[in-house]
Amino acid sequence: MESKTNIIFRESIPGKSGASVPPCDVPEHALSEFIPNHVLRESPPNLPEVTEPEVVRHFVNLSVKNHHVDRDFYPLGSCTMKYNPKINEKIASLDGFAGIHPLQSVETVQGALRVMWELEQMLLKITGMSAATLQPSAGSQGEFVGILIMKKYHDERNDSRKYIFIPETAHGTNPASVILAGYQIKKIKSDSRGRVDLAHLKQNLDQHTAGMMLTQPNTLGLFEDQILDITSLVHEAGGLMYMDGANLNALVGITKPADMGFDITHINLHKTFSTPHGGGGPGAGPIAVTEQLAKYLPIPVVVKKRDESFDWDYDRSASVGRVHSYFGNFSILVRAWAYILSMGEQGLKEMTKNAILNANYLKYLLKDTYHIPFSEGTMHEFVISAVDQKKRGIRALDIAKSLLDNGYHAPTVYFPINLPEAIMVEPTESETKNTLDEFAQSMIDIDSLIDTDPESLTQAPITTPVRRLDETKANREPDIRWKFQKTDNLKEVN
Repeated sequence: MESKTNIIFRESIPGKSGASVPPCDVPEHALSEFIPNHVLRESPPNLPEVTEPEVVRHFVNLSVKNHHVDRDFYPLGSCTMKYNPKINEKIASLDGFAGIHPLQSVETVQGALRVMWELEQMLLKITGMSAATLQPSAGSQGEFVGILIMKKYHDERNDSRKYIFIPETAHGTNPASVILAGYQIKKIKSDSRGRVDLAHLKQNLDQHTAGMMLTQPNTLGLFEDQILDITSLVHEAGGLMYMDGANLNALVGITKPADMGFDITHINLHKTFSTPHGGGGPGAGPIAVTEQLAKYLPIPVVVKKRDESFDWDYDRSASVGRVHSYFGNFSILVRAWAYILSMGEQGLKEMTKNAILNANYLKYLLKDTYHIPFSEGTMHEFVISAVDQKKRGIRALDIAKSLLDNGYHAPTVYFPINLPEAIMVEPTESETKNTLDEFAQSMIDIDSLIDTDPESLTQAPITTPVRRLDETKANREPDIRWKFQKTDNLKEVN
């Protein structure tokens, strides 16, 4: 096959080679016998001529064009990017884990089933729940499964329910999960303390209430300290309580969802227990439920038999069914299992305490420079409102872009949506005091530049591989596919 397009490789120089290929030892007649002529090349492919070190350097340079937690601080609120212990990666890559196939017989994957069963028991101890499934592949899918279980619970009682309550501070996937499951949304206001407005909740409770989805602590980083009143009110109305577990890393070892009255919760393994999920994946979002809801969990369920062996249980007539191909994102489950085992109960509790300490310390360093409207009761994250900076001509977006020039990933901005010019910061438990001090100083320096050099902020970032984009154009006309660039009838490969 003749290539119709001439290609120029920027780093290619004729005569250079990075590989040693042995001569072909297959006779020509054998080639023509087994390979149709029309798929055979008439000339060699046009490949770049580069040395092995150049290839390695090329891909290493590509790897550092993107920011990641191994480069520097990643204070992305509500989507933790904490240190990912390399031992977890090593364990997950062992042949006995990485090399197995989901269609193998249970007799040949007993070790994998044991890991899954043990991980479930760990999660049940952490959450206080009675049963769990590891099948959902993300927190968002865990939410959806949780609401399906809620719906199955009401449907089995011939109890027609219409609404699920969503607080103002909810994660964006909560409303989507509610709608996909066939329910309608009722938004619950926040009170002056940034927590659920109990009076507004009471006004909306009626016989049509199916349940409530509540993030604990909420997306302002605040613990819902009236949680027992909230769960009691919803239960009295016949509804169920769902805890969005995205912020579970602020609770582990200190309190449990079950003790607060929740009936269902999801657990972001890829956030709380290793495997930071940069780039949109991979993830794992198991859910845990109370005893009355256990029969609705997706099938199959891993079970431990009397002889100490493990098996899959498909005989669950009340189950909502399968929600993921095979058994979930197994490699992520292994990482979480390794992380929890290595930390132990005391280590997990210290993880939580350090996450809370770091957030409060960083908030203290920034409180005189930035407006922090809900600062009482901060847990693992906090939200800044850059309204004062905006009055001086610089938006939250400009601040976030400027942090890129200082070597940090930008925090979450403009979320939660009920807070103007929001900047959500989550330092995580794995960052040192020095890192937090340096980050705080960068935030303070950016504020100082508003009065001395605002253009440097409105033009940021200038040191990244891609400069500031036209946000509106990027959203309306996304260009996410790389294309050849034509040059004098030739095409250049970058």
